[in-house]
Amino acid sequence: MIKENLQKNQEEKLAKSPTSEEIKIIQKIKRKTEQLNENNITRTKAYLDFYKKHPEIHWAFLAHMVSRNGGWSMTDLKAELLTRLLSKKEKNSFFSFLERGNWLIFQDAFPQLLLYEESLKRKESLFRLLPHFNVSIFIETVWEYYWELSNSSLLTMGLIINEQNYIENRVIQNQNYIKDVFSTLEFEIQDFLSFNQILFPYNDYGVTKLAGQTVNQFQSLHERIQLGKRLYAILFDKEVLKKVEEWAMVHPHTGSRKDYWPHIFNDVHEEIPGLKYQIKLSSCNLKPGARRIYSPKLQNAWKNVIHPEAEDGEWFGDYKALGFLEEIEEPLIGNIEYDYCQTLEKLELAAFAKKIISILD
Repeated sequence: MIKENLQKNQEEKLAKSPTSEEIKIIQKIKRKTEQLNENNITRTKAYLDFYKKHPEIHWAFLAHMVSRNGGWSMTDLKAELLTRLLSKKEKNSFFSFLERGNWLIFQDAFPQLLLYEESLKRKESLFRLLPHFNVSIFIETVWEYYWELSNSSLLTMGLIINEQNYIENRVIQNQNYIKDVFSTLEFEIQDFLSFNQILFPYNDYGVTKLAGQTVNQFQSLHERIQLGKRLYAILFDKEVLKKVEEWAMVHPHTGSRKDYWPHIFNDVHEEIPGLKYQIKLSSCNLKPGARRIYSPKLQNAWKNVIHPEAEDGEWFGDYKALGFLEEIEEPLIGNIEYDYCQTLEKLELAAFAKKIISILD
């Protein structure tokens, strides 16, 4: 059915002239999206606020949690460990890469969410207006299917596929990022050592635990889509979901890793300037007398960015993309805490040595 509707929509893909009332809706959604797309903090909050009102749109909560991780990665670049390993130019390049991707996904996806909300208010499908937001015909068709059948899982898969394809040429295959980010020794080592974990914190009998997945082969579109599907399966496990929701509702996103582990991280620098880094952690616990690791809030780490307009272009052109709509079947282990602790220890060792390459010998 989706394939048939896609074929039909492709034949009629020119957007029809909107009525005066529809123009008002389009303009209102564009203004609100631009207002909320100010930085990682405003985007992340917007996803959660939407999910609170519309929990049937699972992707909004997945986007919220993944966007939290994007913010943590941004502040890591100015935090105590990575700041010792990267040059100023490298920090700026990595931040630009993370921020552009975060911004692009929001400006593509959030109008879709707002148009769904408007459709509910008016009790009629308004997805015919999606072409006026330069949204792919693929996800327009998936939304129309969702409106008829209310399949939250399929909609989530569709949004994961859409957003990863959307950033593929605009960010991942962008020559500037290939040169300044993906081809750098630091990125290759980061990927080799699995320095990237997507974390879903939750409380378990008063202790903050971590679910999630390790990011590998980030440049692979196929792997990013599969990662998104795995993260969705882990997050929307009934027991995990309830606990992560509870955690997210009472811990506003600041960009600092203090948000989930304040016993290890602090958004105030406790170290004495100029001292060589000393190993502080042992099995994800601070050693006796050790100061906490500095992890700044986003507002103290990076200024807001004024972005150029999103690049035009329709990514959908191959029906093979429909194959990704199938759910993950293999069993999943979402406990990421051990891997994350290993990552912190490797980073600490690198900061201590001040030669990241030495930890590969």
